[in-house]
Amino acid sequence: MAIGTGYTDRFLSEDEARGIFAEGLDTLSLKGKKVLVIIPDSTRSAPLPMCFRQLVDLMSGTVGQLDFMIALGTHRGMTDEQINHLLGITAEERAAKYSHVNVYNHDWENDVIKIGTIPSSRIRELSDGLMDQDLDVTVNKNLFGYDQLIICGPVFPHEVVGFSGGFKYLFPGVSGADVTNFTHWLGAVITLVKIIGTERTPVRAVIEEAASLVTARVPVAAFCMVVKGHDDLSGLYFGDPIYAQSAAAQLSSQLHVIWCDHPYKTVLSVMPELYDDIWTAAKGGYKVECAVADGGTVIIYAPHIDEVSYTHGALLDRIGYHVRDFFLQQEEKFADVPGGIKAHSTHLKGAGTYVDGVETPRINVYLATGISKERCGQINLGYIDPATINVEEWMQRDDPDLLVIPRAGEMLYKLNSQR
Repeated sequence: MAIGTGYTDRFLSEDEARGIFAEGLDTLSLKGKKVLVIIPDSTRSAPLPMCFRQLVDLMSGTVGQLDFMIALGTHRGMTDEQINHLLGITAEERAAKYSHVNVYNHDWENDVIKIGTIPSSRIRELSDGLMDQDLDVTVNKNLFGYDQLIICGPVFPHEVVGFSGGFKYLFPGVSGADVTNFTHWLGAVITLVKIIGTERTPVRAVIEEAASLVTARVPVAAFCMVVKGHDDLSGLYFGDPIYAQSAAAQLSSQLHVIWCDHPYKTVLSVMPELYDDIWTAAKGGYKVECAVADGGTVIIYAPHIDEVSYTHGALLDRIGYHVRDFFLQQEEKFADVPGGIKAHSTHLKGAGTYVDGVETPRINVYLATGISKERCGQINLGYIDPATINVEEWMQRDDPDLLVIPRAGEMLYKLNSQR
């Protein structure tokens, strides 16, 4: 069902990866065709420079046009300098060697069109009865100027859909806000603990339904990667996005989930610099909540971050971070807040209750970042001065109740009792 292979005990060489790229592309009729490759932005770990070089090399001279679109979702656009770094090329190389290849950002506010509607009856079915509404499907209009779409991105445990990758690079990767807000809030209502690290979820089903409206107009294939560290390639699979993503998710479940014998009272999530705001760095909370004890603490340590969200900061300043039931029991009050914003809020705050106007989170979340104590208080998160934390000293502590993650955000921590 999918071309490719993966390993739990070694990495693929570049030659092995090239072989899979070549074999996959050979199954497509690309001569003279216009091809768009959809890739992640800098908030995802992947050997994109290698992928870019290989795909351009293998398709140049065959296809009529080759472009790359960065699947930003609702992240802010990347500058030319950032794009060059993402692809591992210099400005001079881009202007000369790759002048025939266009690379551009997805613009979720200005470049989207409606391509259909998923009716409420189907939404009820896909969401197991949790939601009952028509869902407009909006996506980047530029997709339909191509003869073939190729997704190329990594697969990791994911807080909204279960495992990332595949058609998720269309929704929310290059979509409008409608499906993004709906699916994120659906995932939040189901709860992160039930969703994350689960291969088949109602959210995935909705995304695939939306994607069927795209594939009805233009064919879509996918290269799905499984990555360890920043760019070591453990697996690469090609085919229909559903099957390629499923194959990658099965390997990801073996490589990206750390099973713990007991819950931790304190977790220090050290965030790498690929996350530049709390909107993205919140994965340091998402990926560990399952392994935190009741009443425990998660500290997101990222001195380089000084913004809550470059795109949604004003709304998050207004509503703050809260448990799911805080929003569910005050739906009218927050009716004007997009579901994606509420979902991010409750995903980071974690599980908890809201009874008789009293919010009781299961865990405590602190930011040790460049965001001020005052703003942390405004958004209902704790504050720790990052200057008071010596990561190396924390890592040396002999404390069974402490977990220090030196590169947080991608590995999922769960308890053996949750298997």
